[in-house]
Amino acid sequence: MENIRETLNRISNRDDFQKRFTMIRQEIMSHPDVRAFLLEHQDEISGPMIDRSLGKLYEFVSQSRGCKECPSLEQCKNIIPGYEPELVLVNNGIDVHYVPCRLKRLADEKKKMENRIQCLYMPKDILQASLGNVILDTDNRMQAVDKVEQFISNYGSEHFQRGFYFYGPFGTGKTYLLGAVAHELAGIGISSIIVYVPELIREMKQAISDHTLNEKIDMLKKAPVLMFDDIGAEAVSSWVRDEVLGPILQFRMLERLPTFFTSNFNLNELEHHLTYSQRGEEEKLKAARIIERIKFLAEPVPIDGPNKRK
Repeated sequence: MENIRETLNRISNRDDFQKRFTMIRQEIMSHPDVRAFLLEHQDEISGPMIDRSLGKLYEFVSQSRGCKECPSLEQCKNIIPGYEPELVLVNNGIDVHYVPCRLKRLADEKKKMENRIQCLYMPKDILQASLGNVILDTDNRMQAVDKVEQFISNYGSEHFQRGFYFYGPFGTGKTYLLGAVAHELAGIGISSIIVYVPELIREMKQAISDHTLNEKIDMLKKAPVLMFDDIGAEAVSSWVRDEVLGPILQFRMLERLPTFFTSNFNLNELEHHLTYSQRGEEEKLKAARIIERIKFLAEPVPIDGPNKRK
């Protein structure tokens, strides 16, 4: 944008200087937003004040407002991208302040919502999941969405709300549904953590060597809403079951913190999976304890339908 002083200097040596200056002043004074501002503050604004503030008024009319002609936030041509000008009275003069435009506000709100969803070892597109985009092609999927909507609407009530244990075949959208729940919760200001269990277990094993294991377990214990994606896909070891999953689920059960799960196993199948360690040891009681905690924390909800990855 060319400053009014630069404009005046550029044309000052021309014969038509006065004519051009008059034209610029008329352009400024005829701008509808300038006229509305001057009318609103007519008792506070004098002619000399307007003359002293022509540079600021010229800056104002040269900038975009309302995002009507702006294709995207990234292509904003204003002095401060993402911000539009507004006229204000300051120190016996007229000044220009910049405020976030509509596109900037939308982008900030989107980022704020995404920041409420912490995805550990999950694809970034899970942040874009939405209940409105869930394909309702089976009765089970429709019932699952109904249950999720009830959970969202009742969140924050005095009574403990169980999360859901979504189970079913590969590719039926269980992970997407978790993301949609997290997105809806973010919309009402609730933070959540979604973790991909097989990668979480690998990370926890590494955390032993760098002495961050307790810190990472505590983070999962205390998350307002915690979501385990693909539990049962990990290789079972007594340490994973008893020293990682067990303490996290026990804490959340005692504190009554909503917890969600997805799995290809129903609960009986998951119990069988957790019963046998990598060494072939059979530990039915310890596996049953994990299942009981999951049952306390989450209601089993089947998810079926065609494989949407194909």
